[in-house]
Amino acid sequence: MVTIVGTREQFVQPQTFLRATMQLKSPRPKLSFCFTPQGDCDQYCALIPGLPEDLAKICLALVPRTHFPVMGGVSKRWMSFLESKELIAVRKEVQKLDECVYVLTADAQAKGSHWEVLGCQGQKNTPLPPMPGPTKAGFGVVVLDGKLIVIAGYAADHGKEFVSDEVYQYDCFLNRWTALSKMNVARCDFACAEVNGVIYVAGGFGPSGDSLSSVEVYDPEQNKWTLIEGLRRPRWGCFGCSFEGKMYVMGGRSSFTIGNSRYIDVYDTNSNAWGEFRNGCVMVTAHAVLGEKLFCIEWKNQRSLAIFEPADNSWKKAPVPLTGSSSTRFSLGIHDGKLLLFSLEEEPGYQTLMYDPAAPTGSEWCTSNLRPSGRCLCTVTIKA
Repeated sequence: MVTIVGTREQFVQPQTFLRATMQLKSPRPKLSFCFTPQGDCDQYCALIPGLPEDLAKICLALVPRTHFPVMGGVSKRWMSFLESKELIAVRKEVQKLDECVYVLTADAQAKGSHWEVLGCQGQKNTPLPPMPGPTKAGFGVVVLDGKLIVIAGYAADHGKEFVSDEVYQYDCFLNRWTALSKMNVARCDFACAEVNGVIYVAGGFGPSGDSLSSVEVYDPEQNKWTLIEGLRRPRWGCFGCSFEGKMYVMGGRSSFTIGNSRYIDVYDTNSNAWGEFRNGCVMVTAHAVLGEKLFCIEWKNQRSLAIFEPADNSWKKAPVPLTGSSSTRFSLGIHDGKLLLFSLEEEPGYQTLMYDPAAPTGSEWCTSNLRPSGRCLCTVTIKA
């Protein structure tokens, strides 16, 4: 179901406000009044009258984020600041960043899905507003400038099946979805990652069912997608991550007749060129980046974490404790510097497993109260 978001028409006459200025040369202060159009005020007036800009931004950043959606309606200047990545920088400076885990959760009886933010410190899980557009599979999810970006995917809407080029952004401060510029190539089951403040998308399936090698990059400053040098071979069913200014593309395959690839494609944003090496996992069912390491779970072994070290392109294994059914499959998430393992099975009394890579040997594993309301389809962590 497609959701159409409308806006209310502006008044024909611009709103005005009363501004008072003091004549300092007069023995007795006199007030003189003038009317300024609201649009001019938004453009030229101070963020908070009487305060320097940097102090005004700190004042706004200190307000609890639950009030931001209402604050955005005060003026265009406030809205502009609340939408900007500068807000996160100011909140970081005043130590007001909040870390939240966002989960795409399957609805009961597989009737659909919804995004929710997991409740921390005893709070309840909170659903997000419905995302625009039809329900999709095979989409990509990236966090960029503190915002959740959902990219393309495969959709079935009113009996019509198609591969999408649509991109949507969720602003956790303003609690709303907006549409971004569409991609150059519609695709699903592709790799994507944020690298140096932009989004890279590689490979996937195209509208005609063909495996893609094309790669494009999204610049949030221009709200524009640009095609760049493609992969050395088509690749779909893959996933992406980034380390030290490089994008890594792992897993997947090039065709139905060729097995899953162990090659890792690496794009260097400094030289704008692709390289490769053969040392990857195959048939990865879940992955997450924590610090400077990649954590994967392979389809053939749900009871072992495969941990990738990009510094020397090496892998090591960490066994997963045997809790619940031995056939339990997991989805991975991140919270407070620890790895979360959400069960994909409905098991009464099951608690989310948590892995702390910084803990002493033998005490890395414990449990967490964080748990989605249904089956976890995917998850991202936003610190903003």
